[in-house]
Amino acid sequence: MDITKFIVSHRESALLYGDYSTYQNQLSKKLLNCRKKLSIATKKRGTFHPRNQVTAEQVTEDHGYLHLQLLTAERTWANALAVKAAHSVETKGIGGKTRSHIVSRLEKGARIAEQLAEVLNQTESGASSVDILEARAYAALLRGAALFEKQHWEPCLKSYSVARIIYSALSTSTKGDIFKDLLSETIDPSIRYAAYQAKIPRTLPIAEIALKYFQYAGPELAARIEKQNPAVLQHGDADAKQGAGGAPATLTWRGREVKIEDAAIAIAWAAVGAERGRLTDKLSSAGSLLPKDLAGAYDDILVASQDAVDATKQAIDELKSEGVTQSDTRMQSLQITRTAVNYEMISWRIGRNRVLIGQDDGARVDFGAPTRKKKQQEETEEASEDKGKDLTPGRQIAKLKEKAVLYDGILQSLESIKELPGVANDQELSTQLEATSQYFTALKSHAIAGNAVNALALVKHALDQCNAAHPVLSGGSDDGKFAPRNIQVTNQHAGLLRDILGGEHQRSRALVEIHNSNKPTSASQTGGAGKPLSSQLSNYPAGGVDLNNIVTYPPQLEPIPVKPLFLDVAWNYIEYPAKQRPSVAVQEKTKGTDEEPEPETKPQKRGWFGFGR
Repeated sequence: MDITKFIVSHRESALLYGDYSTYQNQLSKKLLNCRKKLSIATKKRGTFHPRNQVTAEQVTEDHGYLHLQLLTAERTWANALAVKAAHSVETKGIGGKTRSHIVSRLEKGARIAEQLAEVLNQTESGASSVDILEARAYAALLRGAALFEKQHWEPCLKSYSVARIIYSALSTSTKGDIFKDLLSETIDPSIRYAAYQAKIPRTLPIAEIALKYFQYAGPELAARIEKQNPAVLQHGDADAKQGAGGAPATLTWRGREVKIEDAAIAIAWAAVGAERGRLTDKLSSAGSLLPKDLAGAYDDILVASQDAVDATKQAIDELKSEGVTQSDTRMQSLQITRTAVNYEMISWRIGRNRVLIGQDDGARVDFGAPTRKKKQQEETEEASEDKGKDLTPGRQIAKLKEKAVLYDGILQSLESIKELPGVANDQELSTQLEATSQYFTALKSHAIAGNAVNALALVKHALDQCNAAHPVLSGGSDDGKFAPRNIQVTNQHAGLLRDILGGEHQRSRALVEIHNSNKPTSASQTGGAGKPLSSQLSNYPAGGVDLNNIVTYPPQLEPIPVKPLFLDVAWNYIEYPAKQRPSVAVQEKTKGTDEEPEPETKPQKRGWFGFGR
C-alpha cells in the first residue's frame, strides 16, 4: 500500500513550488477525482448525504478508499498549517481562536488516520504488517502535531515516540530514506522541543526518550515492532546502535577528560569513532586503488565529524542564549569539546588531501596519469612511466599546480587549527603544528623550470624546512600501509622526504657548478672594470658579493633622465638639412634681383618663458 511513500510524495511535489495553501487546493482536486472514480461524488445540484465510514471490505476491493482517507486527513493537516503560516507573521502571535481552529483541524485529521489504522488492523483488509505499522505511525504523527499545538507535552511525547519507534524499525527496508527524512526533519525536533518543555534533561538522547514513552503504546504494537526489528526496542534507534557503537559519556582531548552533557554531541562523536573503524577496514580490504577512489572513502567520516561540529556549535549557542557566561563549567567543557571535534574534522580533511596528492605525500615527482583504470595501469605501467618522463615542461607545471592547490589547502587547514580555543596555550601542540606546516611547505617546493641557480635556492629552502621539522615529527610511528591518513605525519614520511631533498640538493649543486663552468669569461677576468653592486640588484650573486665594490666613488658624471622642459628649449636650436634659415633665404633672393630686401619681421614670443616652436 505504501502509505508513507504516498503521503511524502504528495507533500514534496506540492511544497516544492508552493505553500500549504497550494497543497490544500491540490488535495481538494485530488479528493474530487478520487470520489468520482469510486462513484461516491455528490452530483451537481444534488443533495449531500453523509458518507459512511470506510470498511475493511471496501479497502480490500479497491485501494482508492484507502487513498480517500489519506487525502482527507492530509487536507485537514494542510489547512491547519496554512492558517498557522498565515498568522505566524503577526506581532501578537497566534490568538486563542486561531489556535483553536488549528487544533480542531489537526484533531480531525488525527481521528481520520486513527480510524484508517483500525480498519487496516482487521483481517478482512488484507493489509500486511508493514502497512499496519505505517498507518499507526501516520496516525501518531498527526495526533502528536495536534497535542503539540495544544501544548500538552507529555501526551505529545507519547504520540511522537510511537511514530519514531515505528519509523526507526521500518528504516531498515528499501524505503529507509523516506523514514529517515521524517525522523530528522519532523519527529526528532518536535521530541526535543517537547522534552525541553517537559523539563527533561538535555543530556538524555532522543532515542532513550522515545523508548521511555513508547512503553505506553501497548503490547500489541510492541509485538509487531519486535517482529519487524527487535533491536529498536532494545536501543531505541537501530542506526544509532549499529552506526555509533553506543554514545560515550566522556571525551578526552590532550590529557583532559570532559563530560559530554549534550546527547546530540555524544551520538555524533560515537558515529565518528564508528566511521573511523569502517574507514580502516575499507582501506585494508580495498587493495590498490586510485587516489580519487581512496579520497571517496573519507566522505562518510567527514560527514560524521561535521555533524559533531554542528552539534557542539548548537549546544554552545543555546547556552549563550540562556545567558551562561564563559567561566561556567558547562561552557568550558563545551569549548574543549569544540576544539576536539574541530581538530578531528580538520585532521580527516587533511588526510583526504594527502590521499589525493599521491603516494608518500607527493615527495616523489610522478607525472603519470592518475585517472587511468586499475587494470590498464597495471598492464602499461612501464609505458606510462616513460610517457611521464617525456612530458613537456608546461604539462609538468600544470600537474604540479594541482598538487600546489592541495598543499595550500593543507596549510590553510593547519592555520585554522591554530585559531581554535586553547591551541595557542598548548606549547607542545603548537610546536607540532608548526613542524607539520614546515613539512608540507617543503613538499610544496618544486624546481623544473630550468633555472639551475633558482632551483638550488628552492631546494635549499625546502631542505631547511624539512630539517627543522624532522626532529619534531620523528616521534610518530607508522601504523601500517593501509592506515588512514590524517594530520599525523609519521617518522617514515619525514625521513623519506629528508633523504629525497638531500639528494635533490646535491643534484642541484652539481647542476649549478656545470652551469657556472659553461659560462663565458667574465669582464673582471679580461681586465674590464666590474659593475658596482648597486647597479646589479636584479641579478642573483652566484659568485658571492663583492663588498668592496658596492657603489661608484667618487661619483662620476653620468647622463640621467630629466624633465621635458629642457627638451623643448633644445628643440628651437635644431636645424634640418631640408630647411634653411629665413635670413639666408632672403639673402639668396636679393642676390638674384636689385631690389632691396624687406626688413625682417621678428617672430612673436609664445610658449613657456617665450620659447616656442
